Amino acid sequence: MHTTTMTRVTSLIGATLLGLTTLQASAAPEIPPIPAVQGDVVQAEGDFKIKFSIGTTQSGAQYRGLEYFEKIVEQRSDGHIQVELFHSAQLGDDLQAVSNLQSGTLEMTAPSTSPLVGMFPEFAVFDLPFLFPTPEVADTVLDGEIGQKMLDDASRQGLVAIGWAENGYRQLTNSATPVTSPDDLDGLKIRTMQNDIHLDIWRTLGANPTPMSFAELFTALEQGVVDGQENPWITIEASKFIEVQDYASETNHVYTPFITLVSERFWNRLPAGYQQLVRDAAKQMGDYEREVSRTLNDQIKQQLKQSGMQITELTPEQVEVFQEKLAPVYDDWRDEIGGELIDAIRKASQ
Repeated sequence: MHTTTMTRVTSLIGATLLGLTTLQASAAPEIPPIPAVQGDVVQAEGDFKIKFSIGTTQSGAQYRGLEYFEKIVEQRSDGHIQVELFHSAQLGDDLQAVSNLQSGTLEMTAPSTSPLVGMFPEFAVFDLPFLFPTPEVADTVLDGEIGQKMLDDASRQGLVAIGWAENGYRQLTNSATPVTSPDDLDGLKIRTMQNDIHLDIWRTLGANPTPMSFAELFTALEQGVVDGQENPWITIEASKFIEVQDYASETNHVYTPFITLVSERFWNRLPAGYQQLVRDAAKQMGDYEREVSRTLNDQIKQQLKQSGMQITELTPEQVEVFQEKLAPVYDDWRDEIGGELIDAIRKASQ
């Protein structure tokens, strides 16, 4: 091959690769930047270290929120509090992390509420279907009196609960058919968490709920052990479920928060000024994490569509059919969760 021809080919390959790189870069989600830290330096005695562990990955909204928390606490304590972040369950899953807080071997974690129902039965309210019609309603409830009371009630058993963030709305995917009504779910094997309300939801809808660990899920979908699963868009994309799931429905059927927890043993060693700083940072972290979560979810949904997943966006009328079908689930769980709490949230949702 002549040198000139070789040069042209090399240039062509280079241009193609550059084009592909640019395409990939443009497809990457645009994450809202971490805000500047506001507020004066807090004066207090002592040096402290916070190990903050979460189960979600480094690429998710939750970890981005933790980076903001770290920035606030370290800057406003003038370096007297150092924060070390651990993602992807490096120090154990949600329940292990909570146990480590109780024993004092870990300072902070932020699990979703679902795994904590055994400790705090009232958290089961967040597993009820279609409780929060919009994210804004969830914010109003969690940032208001109801959310504060739930934080106060969860501040026991060696834990101090100081704030909320979001895991987000769960969506349905499957490999068999588009789902626009409960009839489409008839007999479909849907993987669920080992959670009695979630099992009740899918059974009531006519599906065949199959509880299994998340670690086993991709293989189970690939081998046809189950037909579908439900998770937020971020999880669906990160887990590459598009490789084994052709259809998705934007059901928004369950909204799950994250709760920010501190070890009571560690908390009691902190001076009051630093306790308030950590509370303030947790609140700011939660607000920012929600913004990142919602931005990522919208962008990722569009990416999944562009990658070939058939996504059905349910109309309000279609959602109403699901809600009516699931009304008995509220009756089933009213006494166990607490009718007053359910009524108070529903009233705030209107």
